[in-house]
Amino acid sequence: MMLAIGLLSGMDAIAKILMHNGMPAVQILALRSLIIIPLLLAVFTFKGNLAALKPTRPLWHLCRGMIGFTAPLAFFLGIQFVPLTDAVTVSFSAIFIVTILSIVFLGEKVGIHRWASIVTGFIGVMVVIGPKGGGELLGYALLIGGSVTYAIMFIMGRYLSDTESVSSMVFSFNLIVGGISLCLLPFFWQSQTLEQYGLLVCLALFAVSGHHLMTLAISLAEASTIAPFEYTAVLWALSFDLLIWHTAPSATTVFGACIVISSGLYIVYREKLNDRNAI
Repeated sequence: MMLAIGLLSGMDAIAKILMHNGMPAVQILALRSLIIIPLLLAVFTFKGNLAALKPTRPLWHLCRGMIGFTAPLAFFLGIQFVPLTDAVTVSFSAIFIVTILSIVFLGEKVGIHRWASIVTGFIGVMVVIGPKGGGELLGYALLIGGSVTYAIMFIMGRYLSDTESVSSMVFSFNLIVGGISLCLLPFFWQSQTLEQYGLLVCLALFAVSGHHLMTLAISLAEASTIAPFEYTAVLWALSFDLLIWHTAPSATTVFGACIVISSGLYIVYREKLNDRNAI
């Protein structure tokens, strides 16, 4: 799980570099999908399990992909305007939004402890975004918007998990995101250097490897056990900010990140506790 988070954080850092060098977010998403889709098809063909990619409820997959398209788009656009550490911290607001949506759409019960964690978590996000934050308000707004659509996509994934495999949802999501991006690509296309395309290939490989290792981690251990390791993304982001952009997080970002991570970990703890009590 830690290696998966490291690879996905590397993907985010490469995306930030590419956009700073003039590659539009839509172009990144389109070309990334053109690399990922053939890779997934090749891997599952080699494993003799191509049928695992076939959805049983294609319309739901289509809706999930169309809604989810805005999640990576908003994140990639947002990191142009804020340091990576801030972006990753704000994106963790998705866990609080997922908890709220679980109540509304999945009928899950949330007690006073998790409600307090949700409120505290959003306070932490506001601390990061505050006047002393390290980025622009537009960037933070895009990141929160991306977190909302990611949370909706996550809830739809939980609903579909009764009949759909993880592989089919990963494949359909990338296929739909790629399809939408390719339709928009003529309006955003910018010529790039070979070095830029090389970085894009690395980005796609990091994305495929990271998602594969995350899926493998979930198959080997309970989700609530490995979920806390997702917060190591803050350490990766901090390292990239220091090494690549020579930017240190502000005191308010560090304070807000501590609040957000603590609240998120408490939600994971309460969910694990509830699961034990239900057995």
